[in-house]
Amino acid sequence: MQRFKDKIIVLVVDDSPDSLEMVNLALDEAGIAVLIALNGQQAMKVLEQITPDVILMDAIMPVMDGFECATEIRKRLPLIPIIFMTGLSEVEHIVKAFDAGGNDYIVKPIHPEELLVRIRQHTTSTRMLMEAQKALDSLRQCVFCIDGRGHILWATPDAQTLLNQMQIEVDSVALGERFSRWLPSGQAGHDLALPLREQDAVLTVYYFKQTGEDEYLLKIQSPNIEIDPAILQESLAITYREAEVLLWLAHGKTNREIAEILEMSPRTVNKHLEQMYPKIGADNRTVAASVAIQIILGGRIGRPPSQEGSI
Repeated sequence: MQRFKDKIIVLVVDDSPDSLEMVNLALDEAGIAVLIALNGQQAMKVLEQITPDVILMDAIMPVMDGFECATEIRKRLPLIPIIFMTGLSEVEHIVKAFDAGGNDYIVKPIHPEELLVRIRQHTTSTRMLMEAQKALDSLRQCVFCIDGRGHILWATPDAQTLLNQMQIEVDSVALGERFSRWLPSGQAGHDLALPLREQDAVLTVYYFKQTGEDEYLLKIQSPNIEIDPAILQESLAITYREAEVLLWLAHGKTNREIAEILEMSPRTVNKHLEQMYPKIGADNRTVAASVAIQIILGGRIGRPPSQEGSI
């Protein structure tokens, strides 16, 4: 592996001797290290030993075709660029390639100059993204990236830990659907609250920015139940006792549970809620909890939109 040091490494997955010869010659002349697999199954074995910078993928191959192989690669290596390099030019095949996880699509015959430009472009972008991820990891940021369907593309270690806890309570498919449905609202500035029942806590997901054609960067605010009720009292102009009730409401507690925690009757809890709702512009416990979550977890919205002049 020493000979690959400081070189771009490209894995070429193709069963055509002519294509392999042409691509190998062009990449070798450009100083790029080349690994070869004759089908998807061989490619998966190569990837167990080394992670390339780019994968060039033919579509039609024996044993395991390029579409199936790309799908499997995406499960293990969500960031590695996959450039489909095939003679199939129909729209249905191009769509299928991108759905399988492809980043780019080149129709044969291949022009070496164009291929090299695309390889370098994808390599540069991916390395920048990986460096950014390392920086986020070192800062212990809870950041993750999804596509438009809500599939998680990558996550920093702390974010992955929290997402794993979510997936214990909500299966990964349902969680992805939830992200997908919320994404347009997230882009419009509305955050997503996700309860962690086992911890009696709440996660808030913030939309940060779009980083690619179908990549969206999100940030999680970790749960913290050791919150001073005075934060809610000062931010919402409510009494300290009302702030205590609202704090536990934001953590998913029922009126009876709040009553036990605060040593009061459920009727008194309900009275505090009724008195508090008009003060914070809420008409039910869900809205009230949402308002509290924004403040507790440092959100952008301190009061409901109706109190800020929004429609």
